[in-house]
Amino acid sequence: MSNIIQKPVISEKSIQQGTASKYTFVVDKRSNHPEIKKAIEALFKVKVKKVNTINMSGKPKFFKRNKVKRADWKKAIITLMPGHTIKIFEETTKDAN
Repeated sequence: MSNIIQKPVISEKSIQQGTASKYTFVVDKRSNHPEIKKAIEALFKVKVKKVNTINMSGKPKFFKRNKVKRADWKKAIITLMPGHTIKIFEETTKDAN
């Protein structure tokens, strides 16, 4: 289960959504909504209300005159039940203020 959730997405937009009980994670491309929900609930001991996923395409970059493409990835936006929070994002928002 821990290999489904790869890392949190720490960006300005994702931190702002944290105040509305929405958290963003990079997940395995082959995972689906029920698997992501189970993994989040087991890993952070919270109740998940909703899971939205987005397939992100890799950006084109230049490397030594060659055009290469970064890997495609999958993003999951997790909405939690009222009263539940994830501590990782709470610490980040306190540091930003």
